Parts: sequence; structure tokens; C-alpha cells
Amino acid sequence: MPTVQKLLCSGGDLPTGSARRDTEILLSHCLGKSRAWLYTWPEKEVSQDCAKDFEKLLARRREGVPVAYLTGEREFWSLPLAVSEATLIPRPETETLVAWALELVLPSAASVLDLGTGSGAVALALASERPHWDVTALDVSQEALQVARGNALRTRLASVHFVHSDWYQGVKGQRFHALLGNPPYIDRDDPHLALGDVRFEPRSALVSSDSGLQDLGRLVAGAPDQLLDGGWLLLEHGCEQANAVRVMLHDAGFSQVSTRPDMSGQPRITGGCWYVD
Repeated sequence: MPTVQKLLCSGGDLPTGSARRDTEILLSHCLGKSRAWLYTWPEKEVSQDCAKDFEKLLARRREGVPVAYLTGEREFWSLPLAVSEATLIPRPETETLVAWALELVLPSAASVLDLGTGSGAVALALASERPHWDVTALDVSQEALQVARGNALRTRLASVHFVHSDWYQGVKGQRFHALLGNPPYIDRDDPHLALGDVRFEPRSALVSSDSGLQDLGRLVAGAPDQLLDGGWLLLEHGCEQANAVRVMLHDAGFSQVSTRPDMSGQPRITGGCWYVD
């Protein structure tokens, strides 16, 4: 039977910049062990069935299928979240959106809306840090909501409310202290859509018209009717869209408009505060 060490070496030809890491994650997933365990017990023999499962995952990874879809899991804000091909893969850049929201001076029982929740990453991260907040998460995809609800149970954060809605339609008449969104913001002709993991992610969660700005514009335009006095709108966007989103917010009457960089220094999150006239 093959050993752990031998299987680790079999992923060296993966056409990615993280071949070793991908191999470790996939083998750990098949064995039900940590990556550290792999190096503690490199001479351990692996069953033929497990080795075959691992080789199947390697083959799909060679085709470009994202590791998160192969394992069905991705960590976000230290939460182990299930993902599927119905959801975007949570990315570290989006943690900047969560961090900014947690800095806002809001009531102890603030009402917060996560727009386009996908796997539930943002909503569940907020609920884990602010258990007394009233967090609502919406998505137009029933399949994504099913994943998000499962993650709420998985992380024992079942207090989050999930709503099937095309942006604000399902929450009309409700007002919130904060709105957070990571909407589609990639232009349909962007060459990055043919590269890397995004090739396998749901196009509806990635692509927006008007050079990627249509959905961002819809969220800005509808926000005043959904915000309480002094409430905030925080939006994730492409690194070249920051100025356009700031203009949108200013034109809509928001104040304290600013942009924050993500962990790699790219301008990624723009927000503003809404005051009722």
C-alpha cells in the first residue's frame, strides 16, 4: 500500500502555484487528518480505497476544479463553512468587510443585513462576533440559501435569519443599522473570468452589467429606504471600482464616504453613512 509520503509527492505536477498546499489539503481531507499529521506520520500506509479517492481528487484539481469545491469546505473568519458550486468560495479579502462592520458604533442589538450571502460567510462571521445583533442574510439563489442555512447549523449560529430575495425586494419596509454587500462586480468581458477558480464559480454571483457596476448601483440606490438614521452601507467591489462607488454614494446623499484596502493593499471596500433629512 502507498504511504503518506508517496501520496504527498504525487501532486507535484498540479498546474497551480500552490501544488504542495493543494495536495496536503486533499490528502488530509481523504484521511480525515490534519495537515500536521501528514508530516508526523509520513511512513503510515494508506488504504487502496483512500488512495484511489485521493487520486480522483488530484485528477479533478488538474482540470482546475477549486480545492474548496473538491473538499466541500473553506474556512472564513475561523469558521469551517461548507461550500458548493452554487456559492462563491469565501475569500480572505471579504474579511475586510466583516472587520469594518465590527468597528461601527452600533446599538448592542443592532439589525444588520447581509446582501447576497452565498455560503453565509459574512452573516455568520458577524453573528459569531456579535451574538446580540439581529442578523438577516438574503440571496436570490435558493441553492445558495440551502448551503447557508446548513452552515448556520454547522457553526451553531442558527439565530441568523435567511431570506430568499432579489436584493431588497424581500425586505421592503424593514430598516437596518447596517447593510453589507459583496455583489457581482465583474464585467462580462473581463479576461479574469477565464482564469483560476472563478471559471467554476456561479457566473450569476460574479458578473454584472455596466462594466460591473450595475448591482453595486442597485444596492446604493435602494439603501436609503432600508437604513435607519445614521446607518451604514458597506460594499465590496473590484480594486478599480473604488472611485466609481464613492461617486455613487456621494450622489445618493451618503456622508463619511471612504474606501478601505484589503489585506493585499488593494482598494476593496467602500462605505458611507446615511442620515435622514
